[in-house]
Amino acid sequence: MAAARVASYLTSQKGSSDESVAAVFSKLEELYNKKLWHQLTLATAEAIKLPYFTEQGGRMKELYDNFVCDFEHRINPLALMEIAMYCLLDMQDKDEAIKFIEKLKLRIKGHKEASILAETALGNIYIRTRELPEVKKIVEATQASLEELDGVTAVHSRFYELSSDYYKLQGDHANYYREALRFLGCIDLSQLPNDRQHERAYSLSLAALLGDGVYNFGELLAHPILDSLRKTDKQWIIDLMYAFNSGDIGKFENSQPMLQKQPDLAKAIDKLKMKISLLCLMEMTFNRPSNNRCISFAEIAKETRLPINEVELLTMKALSLGLVRGTIDQVEQHVTMTWVQPRVLDLAQISTMQKRLTQWCDDVKQMELLVENKAHDILI
Repeated sequence: MAAARVASYLTSQKGSSDESVAAVFSKLEELYNKKLWHQLTLATAEAIKLPYFTEQGGRMKELYDNFVCDFEHRINPLALMEIAMYCLLDMQDKDEAIKFIEKLKLRIKGHKEASILAETALGNIYIRTRELPEVKKIVEATQASLEELDGVTAVHSRFYELSSDYYKLQGDHANYYREALRFLGCIDLSQLPNDRQHERAYSLSLAALLGDGVYNFGELLAHPILDSLRKTDKQWIIDLMYAFNSGDIGKFENSQPMLQKQPDLAKAIDKLKMKISLLCLMEMTFNRPSNNRCISFAEIAKETRLPINEVELLTMKALSLGLVRGTIDQVEQHVTMTWVQPRVLDLAQISTMQKRLTQWCDDVKQMELLVENKAHDILI
């Protein structure tokens, strides 16, 4: 009965008016009849990406029900789940989609990567229906399983896409920023359509600015996804991130008109001012040589544009967050920094580092000459 259903389905599809589609189904029929299961799996995985399946709903599910299900037990579990992920795009009914995945989970039981992908698929179903408590359970449980895998696998990008979408819906900017960057690190950017690149770049930029504990913008600023925002009406947010990254209070203040147009940023002006003030203090520390990091309250007040009586509080906050290390001399009105948190540097900051290294090399040479010239007196 199953063979007859498969034959009938393939025959009807080979009769398609589109010659390229008919050729694809002829190839699938040939491989199926020869029982070349591996080659058939690869051919099916390629076929489902054709516009024929993606442009009209129902065709993907029809392919699975009338063809793939006949040999699904012969398909590698991970490959089977990859095909199933496309089928889910055809299923608008939540209960039907969940039933489909639960049935597949029995097929792939014991295969760790495929099981993670199945859980990710369930999470995406609940994301569509905004059932966030269910998504949270899946994200937390699957995260533990993902950490047991060696290296970066094919399922990592799918999971990080799910987790970043979840944190975005939760309004958790810091976790969204972390997970979205992990997602981008697992994919070839060309896989994302231009509109999705634009949307994700903008969301990431907002998350970087608004995220609690996010003081490192370098990784995002160096990522090519920001090219999707350049020379568009969103160029201003890239410029704003560069201002934050370098602690440029002046540019931040000049950006106020644009900030007021973005509701989330407009509501967080005080928070943003504190963040850029902390980054300004970090930048002041970074730009100074390690043997000259005694900074007066007046200098900090001038750079951060804060009243001098707020400088001590700013420094204490930076110390408590682990952004810098040092001591505060309230009597002498200065702070002595011994360390600044490492960050991904932009080109200007790398140039500063290069100058510092050059100066350090010169200092070492001077010390070497001093020791050489004084060696005679020491030995005598």
